[in-house]
Amino acid sequence: MRFASGGENDGVRPGGPGPRLCILDGLRLLAALMVVLYHYTSLNGGWNRDPRLLFPGIEPITRYGWLGVEIFFLISGFVICMSAWGRSLGDFVVSRAARIYPAYWVAILLTGGVVMLWPEVRSVAGPETVFTNLTMLQQGLGVWDVDGVYWTLFVELKFYVLFALVVARGVTYRRCVIFCGVWTLAAAIAPTADSKLLTLWTTPFAAPYFVAGIAYYLMHRYRPTALLWGIVAISYLLANHQVAKRVHDNANHTTALLPAQVMVFAIFAVMAPVALGTFDRVRWRWLTTAGALTYPMYLLHQYIGMTIIYALREAVPPLPLVTGLITVMLGAAWLMHRYVERPLGRRLRSALRRGMEDIRHSGAAPTLDGLPLLNEPRRSDRVGAVRSEGG
Repeated sequence: MRFASGGENDGVRPGGPGPRLCILDGLRLLAALMVVLYHYTSLNGGWNRDPRLLFPGIEPITRYGWLGVEIFFLISGFVICMSAWGRSLGDFVVSRAARIYPAYWVAILLTGGVVMLWPEVRSVAGPETVFTNLTMLQQGLGVWDVDGVYWTLFVELKFYVLFALVVARGVTYRRCVIFCGVWTLAAAIAPTADSKLLTLWTTPFAAPYFVAGIAYYLMHRYRPTALLWGIVAISYLLANHQVAKRVHDNANHTTALLPAQVMVFAIFAVMAPVALGTFDRVRWRWLTTAGALTYPMYLLHQYIGMTIIYALREAVPPLPLVTGLITVMLGAAWLMHRYVERPLGRRLRSALRRGMEDIRHSGAAPTLDGLPLLNEPRRSDRVGAVRSEGG
């Protein structure tokens, strides 16, 4: 397990990658709200009636809110490449696990408890389903997700595993470009390769967004080049090709392909000025708070929210109910961030770091006063010598 180098410095923009990009926090919250509004105002969910009749003014727009997931994937490619730079594989694993698991574990238990107590909107087979979901590997085992949004986390987890191959060698400009090329090619041939394993790992619909995010980060860290723009362009074309299937999977009978294609183009277009440094000076503190709330709100909102909608749908008008519910979910997300993500994340990070240190030390050569004992005899040889001398 080697430490990644800081990357080739030739061509890096002054100041390197720079401080935290607050604009990405704002985009993440926008993506989360898109998904939330899609679930609350475009799906029957807890309403038990056609949402087009309940929200005639906004449903024609929110029916495309599932594209917030694509925004997440694009930003993830950017951020994971940025955060992995200069880290060892062990550090990368620790940072990802400490970031995604604490809030996820609590959300699983909360959502599982709600849907088992009030199964009107969603039901689970039993506690064993909840316990299996705690691994985040339930899809690989053929177990249903406790909450509908958790399928995206398995996609994200596979990206981490794939990118860990780059981190293990050391993240550099060249290796990132090679990774983008290999993954793009594999994802492009997967649908016709008749290989479930290849399709599982390449995730053809999501790969273009992750790859474009990596290319955008390379532009931000170094400079835009024809090669990087080419990677982004190819990724956009592949994403545009895949969006028809995504429309089919998420659409009702009134959803059209063209608006979804326009939104995919907008997703790619909005990241271009981010990559070029246009928003580097944006330092609004509330954006950092928004970014902190995004993940826990995403984890909590769907089936807990739909269960609340089911309970209150006759007592509260639809629009005030959705508005109030989103406010409640933002408050719950803050509590989750403050009392779960931060303290448990720190403890998990510390525990995993100690474990990684044990791995590193167990693989190191024995030393005496800082000098390696390259010719230290094996224990059996030493025992034999002692017995010989004593005999």
